[in-house]
Amino acid sequence: MANSELTKETAVADPTLAWKNCLLKIKEHVSQMTYNTWFLPIKPIELQDSTLRVQIPSQFFWEWIEEHFNDLISSTIKDVLGNNAKLTYVISEDLPKAEPLESRLNNQSQVIPEKKQKQTIESNLNSRYTFNNFIKGEGNQLARAAAGAISDNPGGTSFNPFFVYGGVGLGKTHLIQAVGNEILKKYPDKKVIYLSSDSFTVEFVESIQSNRVNEFSSFYRGMDVLIIDDIQFLIGKEKTQDLFFHIFNTLHQSKKQIILSSDKPPKELKGLDERLISRFQWGLTADIQPPEWETRIAILKNKAEAYGMKVSNEILEYIATNITSNIRELEGCLIKLLASASLNSKELTFELAKQTVKEIATERKINNITIESITNNVCDFLGVAENKIRDKTRKKEIVLARQLAMYLSKQLTKSSLKTIGLHFGGRDHSTVIHACNSIENAKSSDESLTNIIDTLKSQIEFSS
Repeated sequence: MANSELTKETAVADPTLAWKNCLLKIKEHVSQMTYNTWFLPIKPIELQDSTLRVQIPSQFFWEWIEEHFNDLISSTIKDVLGNNAKLTYVISEDLPKAEPLESRLNNQSQVIPEKKQKQTIESNLNSRYTFNNFIKGEGNQLARAAAGAISDNPGGTSFNPFFVYGGVGLGKTHLIQAVGNEILKKYPDKKVIYLSSDSFTVEFVESIQSNRVNEFSSFYRGMDVLIIDDIQFLIGKEKTQDLFFHIFNTLHQSKKQIILSSDKPPKELKGLDERLISRFQWGLTADIQPPEWETRIAILKNKAEAYGMKVSNEILEYIATNITSNIRELEGCLIKLLASASLNSKELTFELAKQTVKEIATERKINNITIESITNNVCDFLGVAENKIRDKTRKKEIVLARQLAMYLSKQLTKSSLKTIGLHFGGRDHSTVIHACNSIENAKSSDESLTNIIDTLKSQIEFSS
């Protein structure tokens, strides 16, 4: 039996499964914000004779999805339930008596008032990030204590906003998502959402392109808990910063909880709007330091137990002694060691541990290269002000610096074209492609440019 046939036969018996299958297909065609706002609130009620009856929050909601997503929903329903599939909408808020509204969807959708139902959103939280598996130590004591207090009383403590900062791989993302997961556990009706500042910017750009900025802003102003990771990536994105400033104000004035992470404290985020920096310092700013030796041992033991593996103290102590600055690296080393032993049928020997630590140290140099470090090196080398590289100026020296930075970012990092473009003043992926092609074409006829690129690569790799 084909997969599509299996899906349709199974879905016919279960409205929840039918709508879940529809959501999986719909999610491929819309942004995360659109998906959260207009599709997650739809609740399946009944499935009978290929007619799926669903509940929606309001008449306005019905009118919006009919106008903007009718074709998408229609094709999806038919794909999941067959060509004769129909959809019946039921409005969950009380309406004045009126003639039923006929949906354009197959000319069969009927709208009937019912009791109001609370909307839900997708939090984007990783359920694996909890307080239980977050190892406490001297380097994260304050941040962990504050996180616990916030999860007990979101928006009701003086820790608002809660701003966590520290180097790469120290557990910032784990901690701020653990707060969100704990809040949802204690307060399941709270609207909690987690996303990176890059994702926030991408959604904002998409909302501008589709003329839905007000919808975008309203969605985030409606959160009870807003968690944004790597807020430093808003630097250089003036319009996004301005919108976020107003969202921040609305949430803070409404005593909604705001949680942010960054690689630096607020006052060191040069290029960020001073109004935002000031507001980031209103609540609690807590740093996370590299774990001390005892904490590193505890992290390794906890990870080994989670994998059901017995690792000698000698090996754990060797890893903890040689990998000191990064929890992600620490855990990655242990996982790589366990994988090497398991896949190659080797014993967990001290020699294998030494070899694995050496490989991790080599990988570290590559993985530490970021778009920021590339931009810094290029601007220093060419004598260009870093803020100018994000402007729209067409000055020859600025364009060269920007294109070189984009080219090297594509070569030396795993960032997507869209992410690279966002770091250079919110430009799109086609601009990055053009920059890379321009540099490649120029290299073929200009040996000095090739030498400049080789020199920059060496500097970047050395400084990372």
